[in-house]
Amino acid sequence: MRIYSWNLNGIRSAATQGLLKWLSDESPDIVCFQELKANREDVDQLILSPFGYQSFWHSAEKKGYSGVAIYSRRRPDDISLGLGVKAFDREGRVIAAQFGDLIVVSAYFPNSQRDHARLGFKIDFCEAIAEYVDKLVSSKKSVVLCGDFNIAHQEIDLKNPHSNRNNAGFLPEERAWMSRFLGKGYVDSFRSACPEPGHYSWWSYRPGVREKNIGWRLDYHVLSPNLRSRIQRAEIHPDVLGSDHCPVSVELSD
Repeated sequence: MRIYSWNLNGIRSAATQGLLKWLSDESPDIVCFQELKANREDVDQLILSPFGYQSFWHSAEKKGYSGVAIYSRRRPDDISLGLGVKAFDREGRVIAAQFGDLIVVSAYFPNSQRDHARLGFKIDFCEAIAEYVDKLVSSKKSVVLCGDFNIAHQEIDLKNPHSNRNNAGFLPEERAWMSRFLGKGYVDSFRSACPEPGHYSWWSYRPGVREKNIGWRLDYHVLSPNLRSRIQRAEIHPDVLGSDHCPVSVELSD
């Protein structure tokens, strides 16, 4: 089973830059998208149901903001929206699909913002989604938490850690939460397979930044402990354009 995740920074924009061709060529089993910046009624049927995929959306109440989706070839047994916390759910940040005992979650973590104005909101979201995943695992479910965490966990996860120590996405509070979460046994699938630096999933739009690979690794597949032995491959795909993020993927044995 191949599961991809991609922050599109606008699904309509990505569609004009080759999103559907990428989906057709790559043909993953499941794709988790974040930052749709659209509602279902804003896009045509080809985007909603391309190449035999079924799509399930959780859009934000605010037009043109946030939003997550799951695209799957197989119809899920169940779909759930949100975390049950209105402040988060109105921003369309979490959607989960159940396939037997496997739960795939597409999540778009808040940005703490340049002045750290939303750091408290961000940490509250982090704690809420950790509790959500913990409950699924305690009920004997296998969980794949996909998405844009808006956190570079360790110094290896961004090009310039020292100059970014006080910047959103690399703040001590964010990194400490990530350490606590992974410390419970959850698996950062890419890092478990690749300990080398230089692998990033987000780059600024400033000229030359992506070409020089001055990036951050913000996008993850975090797996419940019982899935560790099923990881066959975990990759980042920096050559795929269409967003300021690139897709990340994990392949699990059936």
